[in-house]
Amino acid sequence: MEIPASLISKIHSSFSEGLHFAAPLSSLRTNEIELVKGVLHICQGFSSSLFYWDHNADCFRVKNGIFVSHLTQTSLYCILDQFTYAATCLKLVELLVNKIEKSDISPPPTPRAFACSVSAWLRKLRDVALREEEKINNSDNSMIPTLLGLSNSLSSLCSGAGYLLQIVHEAVPLAYFELNSHIAAANVAAHILNQLYRKLNEVCLMQGGEEDAYRMLLYIFSGSLLPYIEGLDSWLFEGTLDDPFEEMFFYANKAIAIDEAEFWEKSYLLRSTTFENLDRDSSEKKYLTGRESISTKEKERSERENHVCPLFIKDMGKAIVSAGKSLQLMRHAPLTSFSDVPTGNHEIDRWIAGLTLSEAFCVSLAALIGHSDHISEYVWHNSLIVSSFESPTGKQKHNAESLPSVPSAKVWYKFLADTLEQKREIDIEYTCIDAGVFNLKKEKLGTDGIDDIPCVGTYCPENPAITVCQRFLHENKDAWNALSLSRNMYLPPLDDEELRKAVFDKNSGSCFEDKSTNFTFGFGFDESEYHRRQEETKVLDMLFPFPTLLPCFQEDLRMSEFLPFEKNSTLPSRILSWMQSVEPKVTPLPVVILQECLISYIKKQADYIGGNILSKLLYDWRLLDELGVLRAIYLLGSGDLLQHFLVVIFNKLDKGETLDDEFELNTILQESIRNSADGSLLSTPDSLVVSITKNSDFSEDEQHGASILISTPRKSRLQSMGIDVLQSLNFTYKVSWPLELLANSEALKKYNQVMIFLLKVKRAKFVLDKARRWMWKDRSTATTSCKRHWLLEQKLLHFVDAFHQYVMDRVYHSAWRELCEGVAAARSLDEVIEVHESYLLSIQRQCFVVPDKLWALIANRLNSILGLALDFYSVQQTLSSGGAASAIKARCEMEVDRIERQFDDCIAFLLRILSFKLNVGQFPHLADLVTRINYNYFYMSDSGSLTTTSSSDNITSR
Repeated sequence: MEIPASLISKIHSSFSEGLHFAAPLSSLRTNEIELVKGVLHICQGFSSSLFYWDHNADCFRVKNGIFVSHLTQTSLYCILDQFTYAATCLKLVELLVNKIEKSDISPPPTPRAFACSVSAWLRKLRDVALREEEKINNSDNSMIPTLLGLSNSLSSLCSGAGYLLQIVHEAVPLAYFELNSHIAAANVAAHILNQLYRKLNEVCLMQGGEEDAYRMLLYIFSGSLLPYIEGLDSWLFEGTLDDPFEEMFFYANKAIAIDEAEFWEKSYLLRSTTFENLDRDSSEKKYLTGRESISTKEKERSERENHVCPLFIKDMGKAIVSAGKSLQLMRHAPLTSFSDVPTGNHEIDRWIAGLTLSEAFCVSLAALIGHSDHISEYVWHNSLIVSSFESPTGKQKHNAESLPSVPSAKVWYKFLADTLEQKREIDIEYTCIDAGVFNLKKEKLGTDGIDDIPCVGTYCPENPAITVCQRFLHENKDAWNALSLSRNMYLPPLDDEELRKAVFDKNSGSCFEDKSTNFTFGFGFDESEYHRRQEETKVLDMLFPFPTLLPCFQEDLRMSEFLPFEKNSTLPSRILSWMQSVEPKVTPLPVVILQECLISYIKKQADYIGGNILSKLLYDWRLLDELGVLRAIYLLGSGDLLQHFLVVIFNKLDKGETLDDEFELNTILQESIRNSADGSLLSTPDSLVVSITKNSDFSEDEQHGASILISTPRKSRLQSMGIDVLQSLNFTYKVSWPLELLANSEALKKYNQVMIFLLKVKRAKFVLDKARRWMWKDRSTATTSCKRHWLLEQKLLHFVDAFHQYVMDRVYHSAWRELCEGVAAARSLDEVIEVHESYLLSIQRQCFVVPDKLWALIANRLNSILGLALDFYSVQQTLSSGGAASAIKARCEMEVDRIERQFDDCIAFLLRILSFKLNVGQFPHLADLVTRINYNYFYMSDSGSLTTTSSSDNITSR
């Protein structure tokens, strides 16, 4: 029978008849079934007789010249293009995954988890082609496969292949594969997670029909995120930074020990980004994906900040670092019995139903996408969730706060119940092992070797092979005697010398003799040696009851399933496998997923740790008591703690003596503390010491004010013993650890600045009171000049008293009350530190010692007035010491005139600045100071007009 010519042959014969070599090669002719099988092969990553992998172009190509009888070559290649493109995408994904997994240097956990997740989804897509091939091979030739039917069957594969390649190329930076790449692992991890997070956001906003893309991205994102979550779990629940590849957004500064004052600020630091451009350009994406990709117009938000951190936890970065540091503090801090916080090893209980953070994330994710259930609030209550799984009536035991009605058919419920049951069995078996398994003296081996083999249960930590092979062992109990090597052979003792002889000495004979020869060792040793060897044999028998046992081979078996409960259970891997096959009920936004499944647990754990550390701060470590001591010392709050010290040094300054002997000053200080009624505030008198700084800083205005001092008999001494001589004193208080984390050296510097300013006020008040006593003795000579002196002295004294009262009310009382309220409202140690820093800034601002231009102007005038008080005291000292000469009196009157003019100028300037409405609006405490200085509107009227006449003319406020 003659075979009819095909359409291609008829068309070709009309042009090629009579031409040599013009006829098509019969070897290039194929049929559609062969093409379908070839397509299925390349979709699984294999070449075939019709398709091959072009290593130069990195793509699958169709063999040149092939044709089928019923299709034109153009139509054929058009149909095959979609398959070769999908197969090329899958092959490129495979090559990239192999680059990551088989690199010379072991990949960090996040890229490795990303490659594992992509590889799992790649197998899922290729399994579609595998099932089609099995269907064709198992058919009875009643169904003829066609390319058109294959297009419909492989539609999910073709659509998923291109998108999977796009995900991989956008997530993994190009520089990661370069030979001399020096990209930090933290940058790579943050880049992968951020890109997946953004892509998931984009897919959520698409219309229907994109469920497969959403499921693919959610699976890869969840699998890639697990190593990062495990690192957070170690940090948040154990206080341990388990980050050997340095992927986390913070790192440990090993130069700072935990007992140092800088531990809180410098022990764990946020990683700084290198601002490398890890994104691929859009043209390359277009080439790799075969179509124009949507380029991101906005740059990464993380590039604007100087820290490497995934976008979704960037806002919580500081709280996460603080939580782990707080755990370390509670473990290493001195133990006391004042509070109810956990003692002993200071372990923080897991309040997420006994699950790790990665397990809680996975089960919450399964509940959210599988049933739209939000279970984070219930999983956090450990006792409720466990009791509800332990008994059917567990839910009825808790009315108001119990779990809602949970149908047992829900997948997440089954996952959680199985995991908790397995964990409970492990805890029970661990208790049994600890109680009696290792008590060798009580162990008696049975004759049958079956019932007395230790560590044969559901969990054997000493021999993982037994753990994996439990079912096999229990199904073949008759083979236990044959499998147990120690039941049939004498094992060598646990002695290096004996073991070395047994292995290397050929003349010594084998130690592995059959047990039937009962005289292998003889009795060449005493009874104690014999018993020791018997016990060592029992130890080997217990650790290796079946040394030849191997677990059954299972394809694609996860390590977490092979060695279950090493740290995490098999729950994450089981839920990820479930996510590959289930259709999500809802497609929530990534921010919702992370908030519900991860961030809520992190926040609750951080708050829980914060509550514990605050309890220790307030009750164990007596934070407010220690701050009260600082308040009594540096704010001069104690009635007589430093009274004797101040009187002595003020008198020394009046006599013109210098403060340059630190030993003498500390002797006076310790004597003052010991003789004080408040001396018990300090743990030891020498915990407060005073030192002298050689270089005192003076502003230009202060230097100018010192240069214009008038010529008096005490001029040179005043210049050296002026109001700023106290600036050289530096008081240091030894704060106990760990409270020195708050009151560190920087904080003590600020306290010292405030104290020096208050000492200046104290000294001005001291000298004015002394001058008033001299003037009171000479009150019999009531001349006009004396009345003028009395009036000036009252002005100076009123200003100093009013300012001193303002400082004590605003700084000593009001600021302290605000500090106590802030500490009570704080939720973490970081917030307590911020409250304390705000307290320091507040008292600095109210004492005008902050490095600010406005405050510097005000502080300059205040120092001038305090200096004028010393000048007035010097004049009165000169007059009271017998300066009756007319020349001296004249110079003293000129000095009084100068003091009065400068005082009026300073008062006018201060009232103009302090009463300015903008300043009063910004700093309300200034209004209080104005009211005290301008008592009864003595200097400034209610309308704002200054009544004081300056040295030039009448000054009016704005």
